[in-house]
Amino acid sequence: MDMISKYKNFLPAVLVGLLLLIWSSTFIVNEWQTAIKLRLGEITGSDYTPGLHFKVPLLNEIKLFDRRIQTLDSSPQRYLTVEQKAVIVDYYVKWRISNPAQFFRSTSGSSSRTAKLLGERIGGSLREEFGRRTIQEVVSEERTELMAELTKKADLQANTLGVEVIDVRVKKIDLPPEVSESVYMRMRAERERVASDLRAKGKEAGERIRADADRQRTVILAEAYKESEEARGEGDAKATDIYAAAFSANPDFYAFYRSLNAYRGAFGPGGDMMVLQPDSEFFRFFRNQDGTAPQ
Repeated sequence: MDMISKYKNFLPAVLVGLLLLIWSSTFIVNEWQTAIKLRLGEITGSDYTPGLHFKVPLLNEIKLFDRRIQTLDSSPQRYLTVEQKAVIVDYYVKWRISNPAQFFRSTSGSSSRTAKLLGERIGGSLREEFGRRTIQEVVSEERTELMAELTKKADLQANTLGVEVIDVRVKKIDLPPEVSESVYMRMRAERERVASDLRAKGKEAGERIRADADRQRTVILAEAYKESEEARGEGDAKATDIYAAAFSANPDFYAFYRSLNAYRGAFGPGGDMMVLQPDSEFFRFFRNQDGTAPQ
């Protein structure tokens, strides 16, 4: 009985020790993790699937890494284009661990070291790609093509780090402060040149339209004057014909009527003076009815 009681006293300690042994002999990998197993600093296992796994206590060491997509948000960097124009590029990188063993060998599992090495590789690729393009190309529709090419190249370079580059995106491209003012002035001068050119073309078109309108006005007035003179001439001709027909019916009356009109014009108001012989032809109707001199 004393022996059994003695064993019962040690049983909790044995259970605790057994639990500690089991706990130290296992490790759990979550769904969002990947792991490697080290034995005396040497990698003996890697890329464990999520779940429960075993290890040798004290001999093995487990390193857990986050295998989810991570973001490297780089600080803005200065690059030169093919025209030797400086631009300030702000970009970010989406990456994740693809080879845990290689990742540990290259970076010792340090996030800061990974960011530094990845930034150096992608920065070099950006410098190379920007050096082969103009400013217009990197900010135009070719920008999408540039990002695809850059992502592909960065992924190949990142394989040595045991990571996969999923995407590289440029957030913003700015000109350096010392260049912005000169670019603005050049753009303003270009816009002013275009505006002046448009004004000159508008003025030329206006002058051409006014000249054409003046020409049409002159032609219309000339044609109208021509038509009016033709109508007036036809009217005068008809009036002459009518007068001739009327006066030819009684020539003496026509002569008398014309003389009366002449008298009215000569002796009307105005104070004009005429010196004529009394027997002048002008006064012939002051004589007898037939125009002869009185006896």
